[in-house]
Amino acid sequence: MKKKFMYTIDFLIIFALSTYVLLDAFIIPRAYGTVSDNDVASTTETTTDTNDNVIESEKEETNIIQSSITQTISTDTDYDDGEIKIHLESYRYEDTTVYVADVQLASIDSLKSVFAQNTYGKNITATTSDMADDSDAILAINGDYYGSRNSGYVLRNGTIYRSIASNNQEDLVIDSDGNFSIIQENEVALEDIENALQVYSFGPALLIDGEIAVTEDEEVGKAMASNPRTAICQIDTLHYLFVVSDGRTSESEGLSLRELAEFLTQFDVQTAYNLDGGGSSTMVFNGQIINNPTTSGRSTKERSVSDAIIIQQ
Repeated sequence: MKKKFMYTIDFLIIFALSTYVLLDAFIIPRAYGTVSDNDVASTTETTTDTNDNVIESEKEETNIIQSSITQTISTDTDYDDGEIKIHLESYRYEDTTVYVADVQLASIDSLKSVFAQNTYGKNITATTSDMADDSDAILAINGDYYGSRNSGYVLRNGTIYRSIASNNQEDLVIDSDGNFSIIQENEVALEDIENALQVYSFGPALLIDGEIAVTEDEEVGKAMASNPRTAICQIDTLHYLFVVSDGRTSESEGLSLRELAEFLTQFDVQTAYNLDGGGSSTMVFNGQIINNPTTSGRSTKERSVSDAIIIQQ
């Protein structure tokens, strides 16, 4: 009886520890820091003068002139305020609907990263549409879901949040000029990357220097060959594509990484990077969910994720 009692106690202790480990890994939220409003606002500095009346008068005149010249255009497929220009189109490729937002910016300040609940941490999530709404984003796509992993670089809006490298991890760097580059985490420390504004750790790279960078057999983890996909691409300086495809439904089969790369070659893309896909893949434009997010294919529903990439005034 004593042995049986001890076995029972041992089993309960092991069960409790195992349960805690699983809850800690996938359920229990842990906030490591909140993000100030300044981190997702414009980084442009303003100057003041001792003669405030003169300054305010000049600003008012400038605003009147600008408002008479620039008129914001916002429709289901287009946005143009003179600083940000977005055109949205859908395509059919390999029995899949693909949504492409062509984005041209006057300043890289308009491209930002946001965290779920405005908080960097573990198991802290929100839908892409909620993050878009909270940040008044014109356009948003899901990010790299950094919170699903314990390693992989996390640098957002110029701030380092995680510098633990993953082996054989291919990252996207967006620098202060708005240009894209691809790095290997085990080859460069995050602190040594110069002028980096954003670093995303998912991958792989789809196109480098306009050439396809993935093989037909390459895939992310244990994902199926055909999936919903999310990608971000650079065509030229401050000219980008945000791309999301449907998948796992009778209407859209989904794309392999190679198929996605091949699709992007028609747009003169120089660098393209694969972000978190599957049930995470979501595009939001002018407050509307554009694609058909699904995890199982049986219902259309957004997956809550840890981060998003947005275009913001």
